[in-house]
Amino acid sequence: MARPSYHRLFNHQRILKLVMVLVGFCLACCILGPPLYWHFKGSSRAQTSCGSCDCGCDLDTTFSITLDCGDHDPDMKEEMKKGRLALLAEELRLQKNVTDDRLERTKELTTEVRKASSQYRKEVEKCSVGIETCEEAREKAEAALVDELKLSALWEERARELGWSHGI
Repeated sequence: MARPSYHRLFNHQRILKLVMVLVGFCLACCILGPPLYWHFKGSSRAQTSCGSCDCGCDLDTTFSITLDCGDHDPDMKEEMKKGRLALLAEELRLQKNVTDDRLERTKELTTEVRKASSQYRKEVEKCSVGIETCEEAREKAEAALVDELKLSALWEERARELGWSHGI
């Protein structure tokens, strides 16, 4: 199999570099394009009058609070008529609702945790009973082994008295 010539390899590297430059340029346009677009669109808009504003505010007072802005909106009128005390009462009521919801969820979670804890306690008790049973059985087996070893030693001693020899 023939190897590619240096010239061909050089062309592939140039093509790869060109593709990488184009990809970088596209990424830069995607990242920097929208902020620049809105910056230039906003600066040209600042020179024109505010025609789409429903409240009749001019562009210079866009960020300042005006008292007459929103008078034509019935919901806004109702909110503006409410006194400070009514707004605070509504805020407290909303916070109480959120607190009550959180408290209810906490109680549900506490109940679930208690159930799980009770289940684990039952499992621990079962394991403890099983361990005790196994320990008792081990002790009995150990005692039986000691008895068997004593009996085997007795029989071995009697066999030796009768002339048996250990022939290993």
